[in-house]
Amino acid sequence: MSQNKISKTTLSSLGYHFLGTEYLPKGKDEYYLRNMQNRNGITYRMLNAYEIEVLVRNRNTTDDWNKILVSDAFNPELVKNCKFYGLVRIGKLEPYCLGFSDLKVPVGLYNSTIISCDFGDNVCIDNVNYLSHYIIGSEVIITNVNELVVTNHAKFGNGIIKQGESEEVRIWMEICNENTGRRVLPFNGMLAGDAYLWSRDKHDHVLQEKFRSFTEARFDNKRGYYGKIGDRTVIKNCNIIKDVWIGSDAYIKGANKLKNLTINSGEEGRTQIGEGCEAVNGIIGFGCKMFYGVKAVRFIMASHSQLKYGARLINSYLGHNATISCCEVLNSLIFPAHEQHHNNSFLCAALVMGQSNIAAGATIGSNHNSRGADGEIIMGRGFWPGLCVSLKHNSVFAGFTILTKGDYPSELNIRLPFSLVSNDVSKDQLVIMPGYWFLYNMYALARNAWKYVDRDKRTDRAQLIEYDYLAPDTVNEMFASLSIIEEATGRAYHQQQNNSKKILSQEEAIVMGKQLLTGNNKLVDDLEITVDGFENSKRKVVITKARIAYHLFIELIRYYGCIHLLDLITELQIKSVDALKAAIPLKIKRGEWVNIGGQLITAEDHLQLKERIKTGKIKSWDDVHAQYIILGNKYPAQKRTHALASLAEIAELSFKKLTQDQLSQLLNNTLTTKEWMTKGIHDSRAKDYQNPFRKMVYESFEEMNVVVGKLEDNSFIKQQLTELTVFKQKIAGLKKTFKIK
Repeated sequence: MSQNKISKTTLSSLGYHFLGTEYLPKGKDEYYLRNMQNRNGITYRMLNAYEIEVLVRNRNTTDDWNKILVSDAFNPELVKNCKFYGLVRIGKLEPYCLGFSDLKVPVGLYNSTIISCDFGDNVCIDNVNYLSHYIIGSEVIITNVNELVVTNHAKFGNGIIKQGESEEVRIWMEICNENTGRRVLPFNGMLAGDAYLWSRDKHDHVLQEKFRSFTEARFDNKRGYYGKIGDRTVIKNCNIIKDVWIGSDAYIKGANKLKNLTINSGEEGRTQIGEGCEAVNGIIGFGCKMFYGVKAVRFIMASHSQLKYGARLINSYLGHNATISCCEVLNSLIFPAHEQHHNNSFLCAALVMGQSNIAAGATIGSNHNSRGADGEIIMGRGFWPGLCVSLKHNSVFAGFTILTKGDYPSELNIRLPFSLVSNDVSKDQLVIMPGYWFLYNMYALARNAWKYVDRDKRTDRAQLIEYDYLAPDTVNEMFASLSIIEEATGRAYHQQQNNSKKILSQEEAIVMGKQLLTGNNKLVDDLEITVDGFENSKRKVVITKARIAYHLFIELIRYYGCIHLLDLITELQIKSVDALKAAIPLKIKRGEWVNIGGQLITAEDHLQLKERIKTGKIKSWDDVHAQYIILGNKYPAQKRTHALASLAEIAELSFKKLTQDQLSQLLNNTLTTKEWMTKGIHDSRAKDYQNPFRKMVYESFEEMNVVVGKLEDNSFIKQQLTELTVFKQKIAGLKKTFKIK
């Protein structure tokens, strides 16, 4: 039977030989890295005879009093019942109490075993059973901690290995897919865009090796780095903290186990970790919160994200300003602004592209019904599955897809954005309603876009995150949808006319469908319009409200373009149609776009970014992040170009031949769209006040207003009405300036 290997060394070795001689550079001692890391500016000296006498009287022990170094403001009366081993350096100790929240403790070192540590000024260390190899800042409070230790091979959650270690101990983060094929090396400072770039193009070995070398270059492989705990950090009532680097102003209470972590905290955001938490092999960003029994393994939490109420986050990247509560998330890459709040939701092997909300009962992934590891799911921005949704891998969803409650039996490829997808069990068919959000829930769509901007607490904004629902990615999807709806409508009409003997080509079907749809022929409403390639099954996939959605998408694309046209006019203070024509470039194009971590960049820039990485022009992750900033600065102009090209294409106009009548029509159409969108925001919220089933739980309408608030007091609706008034004034002013009706 195998046995635990218990080593025996001399008592005098405790606190020494943190580094073996084989890892020491020539002429260096075991403290050379520690001395480099300690930047507190305190000058330490040896103890005098009186201080040693006081320390002994206070029941302190050490193997060598000459190894206890202190500052000039050291007070030996504030050190009691401690065991010291190795070189220990202690800063100023003054007779004060430090308080945080409802905790008050005296300055000093009490009832602790301390091995080879440095302390800043006025620390409170009490009842720490084993404190080893840490550099601790000033006014730090650490009380009732079982074990707080760093090993000489600590990596603090980064995916590196140290001298003498084998490749097998390296920590990978296996995102997007359970079979490890998209794995990446986690590192402190990793952005969602980094994780995305690295997880794609796995066949490009040159690119993949560059990403690995970037990560290796951020760190050295020397052994012997000490752990650090920043100024004013509070740690209380914790069990095991091992190989953890902790920033300033962090608050850690009641954690069960924290191991191999970097916990960022400071001016950019104070990080808090609460009761029962267990986190191993990860990076925690600034301003993060982990509370109440969460489990996280091989993970990154980007800044200002939250993990709460027993949630499990394993082999996953959680983006900025995201919240996961109660549920289980495995092998996923989640872009910023994700919400998942319910105990019985499950997310696995997914790429979630931001502004998403996973409802209770959702089971997304891990079907365990294939011959190998499960596949993966890609969810466009704004993905929103309803209650008790079950999905199969592999599936792909366009932006702002919402799914009704149901078990979806086959893989899905939903290419129509802003759609409501339903599994009609009674007819055994999949039903897709494009444009659902604009037709029935404009309030939620608009408020969420505003909410994400309002709640973005990042201080480091290397990536410019797009939160608007009308952006290059969704507008391009709407353009693609127009062709899909045209072809499907043409084929449905052809079939209804009993023309089954003739097989329509794709081009013929599109032409026929476009004639019916652009003519706004209500005959389309009576057609059963089906599409192929949306579900991996032989049953029907039916599109409802095709005619309405078709015209809705055209109107929204036109609105998107006109809004940017108006911004151009305002920005350049254009006062005539001729000046407007001169301000618009001759050649403008829509182009393809890519969502990298919530930041939209052109496909051309995406390709160029990867090529520059491969050719060595971009040499580090810092260089990649600098490129994000450059691309973010370019984005407003690129988005405007895309919008103007979209407007020219959808309205079939040439800006170089733009007339005053055409401009007048564009302004009028834009105002009309803005009006119905504002009305839709109001009306979709007002339904909650008019629905008798909503009202029946209240004794009176007055009580309802007290409980849920008055509709007329809704701050977001009031804001939208104000914006509409301002917009009307702007349109009126432009008409006057351009002398058009």
